[in-house]
Amino acid sequence: MRYPTQKIAFTYFIGALVLFLAQMLFGVLAGTVYVIPNFLSELLPFNIIRMIHINALIVWLLLGFFGATYYLLPEEAERDIESPMLAYAQFWIFFGAAAVAVVGYLFRIHEGREFLEQPIYVKIALTMAFLIFLYNISMTVLRGRRTAVTSVLLLGLWGAAVFFLFAFYDPANLVIDKIYWWWVVHLWVEGVWELIMAAVLAYLLIKVTGVDREVIEKWLYVVVSLALFSGLLGTGHHYLWIGTPGYWKWLGDVFGTLEVLPFFAMVLWAFYLVHQGSRQTANKAALLWSLGCLVMAFFGAASGASCTTCTSSTTTATARR
Repeated sequence: MRYPTQKIAFTYFIGALVLFLAQMLFGVLAGTVYVIPNFLSELLPFNIIRMIHINALIVWLLLGFFGATYYLLPEEAERDIESPMLAYAQFWIFFGAAAVAVVGYLFRIHEGREFLEQPIYVKIALTMAFLIFLYNISMTVLRGRRTAVTSVLLLGLWGAAVFFLFAFYDPANLVIDKIYWWWVVHLWVEGVWELIMAAVLAYLLIKVTGVDREVIEKWLYVVVSLALFSGLLGTGHHYLWIGTPGYWKWLGDVFGTLEVLPFFAMVLWAFYLVHQGSRQTANKAALLWSLGCLVMAFFGAASGASCTTCTSSTTTATARR
C-alpha cells in the first residue's frame, strides 16, 4: 500500500464477505425448500428466503464496488481519501441498513417490488450512504490527479446513485411502474455497473501487464462507449411485456443483442493486453482472477441477453399467429 487510507478497503471486503456468506446460506435454504417443500414453510417461506438471497447479492456487490474504489482511487488520484472517518461512517450506515432490511423481511416488512423490496427508511439510509461516498471520492479526485480510470469510475458510480433514486418512485399505474423499475434493475446491471467494472479492470491491467497507460485508456473509452450505447436502449427488450409502443420491440431486440459487445470487448481487451505486456507479474492470482471474472461475466451477459431477446421475439410471433 502506498497510501494509508487504502486500508479502508479491507473493512468493505470483510463486510462484503459476510453478506456473500449470508447469500450462500439463504441460497442453500432455498434449494432445500425445492427438495423438501414443507421445510420452514410457516417460519420462513420460500418468497422471503429468495428475497434475502437476492438482496444480499446486490448489497455485497455494492460493498465490493465501494471497497475497490477506496483502494484504487488514492493511487490514481495520487492522494489519500478525502475523509477516512466518513468512509467508515458510510460503511456502518450501509451495512446497518442492509441488516435492518433483512430483519424486516423476516417479519414480512417490505414493499413487494422485486429487487426493490426495501422499506422507505432503508432506502433513505442507503441513499445517505451513497451521498457520503460520492462526496468522499469526488473530492479526492477533484483535489488530486485525474485520469481516464477515475473519470469512468466516477461516471459509473454517480450513475448508479442517480438511477437508484427511481426506486423511490412507486406509481399506481403498473406500466409506468415497470418502466422506471427497469431504470434501476436493468441500467444498474447492464449500464453503469459495466462502467465501474471496466474502470476497475483498467486499473488492474495497468498494474499487472506493464502496457502503457495511454493504450489501456483508449481501450477503456471504446468499452465505455459500447456499454452506454447498448445498455441504455437495450432496456427496451423488457418493455415488450408491459404495454409500451411497438417500436420498443425492435429497439429492444437490436440493442439488447448488442449488450454482449462491451463484455466481449473487455475479454478481447484483457487477453490482448496480457499477451502484449512486457512485464511478467509476480501476482499470477490477481491476473488469472481478473481474466476469469471477465470470461464468466461475458458468458453470463451473453446468455441473459440472448434468452431475453429470443423469448420476446418468440412470444411476439406466437401472439401474432
